[in-house]
Amino acid sequence: MKLLYQAAFCLVASATFAETLDCHPELDADRPQYIIGYGSLMERESKRSTEPDAGENLPVIVTGFERSWSIPGVYPTTFLGVLPVEGAEMAAAIYRSFPEDGVLSSDAREIDYCRAAVDPASVTMLDGSSLAEESQIWVYINKPDKIAAPSADFPIVQSYVDIFITGCLDMQTLVDDRAVDFVEKCVRTTQGWSEHWVNDRIYPRRPFKYQPRAFEIDKALKALLPNLYPMVRIE
Repeated sequence: MKLLYQAAFCLVASATFAETLDCHPELDADRPQYIIGYGSLMERESKRSTEPDAGENLPVIVTGFERSWSIPGVYPTTFLGVLPVEGAEMAAAIYRSFPEDGVLSSDAREIDYCRAAVDPASVTMLDGSSLAEESQIWVYINKPDKIAAPSADFPIVQSYVDIFITGCLDMQTLVDDRAVDFVEKCVRTTQGWSEHWVNDRIYPRRPFKYQPRAFEIDKALKALLPNLYPMVRIE
């Protein structure tokens, strides 16, 4: 219910938000660039599949943003998204990104999201390190038209949950305060957990790990077999 209420509130506010939204603000090339990863970007292997030269993931708490199951995907799944919410916090990862020609490679990966600036003061490092004051930090947030709770048609899928929690487990080993249960913080600072949740570990709905050209293949089949391809069932 909380997620549905928040989604409704965000949709009401989205008209004004959309007018001012800049999905890819210009980078300041003179400042170190950092990304907050809160879903698949928390897992090293997943992150480096699109940005092999990215810096190491480090555990953080970020305030002013709320993570939830709220992004309907191309394949019938619901992914993690983030929205600015005053007073909220989330356990996440931060890593150094190295732009090429003023462009972050993660912008192309996170095509269904918009990149928003994060105040360095809202980021608490949990590994004992610190960020340079001049750092420019970004997080990928939901687009106004990309907000929906999990449903029977677009459930949470275990293959994606596995990637998310693997990232949390990796971060746990780097937390300098052993009393902090980072995995618990990951789960408890994620809203929208739902009974609409399927275990697709054996046959993932997201095929990219096993078929890297899945998007291209599906795009061609949808165009060439428009009446038949949508009827293909996921088992």
